[in-house]
Amino acid sequence: MSTLVSKPCTAFDGHKRLLSGPLVDVALAVKTATESGTPRTILVFDDATGGVVDLDLRGTKADIVERLSQAPQTVAGRYRPDTATTPEKMDETSEPRGRGRPRLGVVAREITLLPRQWEWLAAQPGGASAVLRRLVDEARRNGGTRQQKRAAQDAAYQFMLAIAGDFPGYEEATRALFADDRPKLQHCIADWPEDVRSHVLRLATPHSGD
Repeated sequence: MSTLVSKPCTAFDGHKRLLSGPLVDVALAVKTATESGTPRTILVFDDATGGVVDLDLRGTKADIVERLSQAPQTVAGRYRPDTATTPEKMDETSEPRGRGRPRLGVVAREITLLPRQWEWLAAQPGGASAVLRRLVDEARRNGGTRQQKRAAQDAAYQFMLAIAGDFPGYEEATRALFADDRPKLQHCIADWPEDVRSHVLRLATPHSGD
């Protein structure tokens, strides 16, 4: 089953929050509200990005669930043929591999480096691939908090742009958001509808994740 059905989302009926939860539950709630004849525009937002989610609400609720349950077609990336003989490939194949040693989910993809960079990698303990893995893990650890903060700011901004672009104090609020000035942000949106205000602050709060 597609992970799309469990994507955390929030639906707004006008400026009032309709439901927050897995996308499948939110979609069904939107279907019910639409059929009840709500006069307001209902928007569904991805909680991770703040972007608007387009939903196909045709047919029955069972039809909606079935569509959301279908795995989307994706392209994982361009893989290098096994016959490639770049330094990275040589490093992968030249590593001693014990009998029955698992590959641990390692995926070979093409990378491009300058000769001096390959030379530096080749001189490091463990070979090029081991060094690259360590560098990536270290970068993720050191930059994780900063990346989470930026992702939260972007999500809050996308939501504000879609639903509050004509609200008083919008421009000041966006400046406060990206300045990481939460007290100023709270002040700028103090007169906004309660549900909109609380959702902005929720999205603007960084969430840890792997």
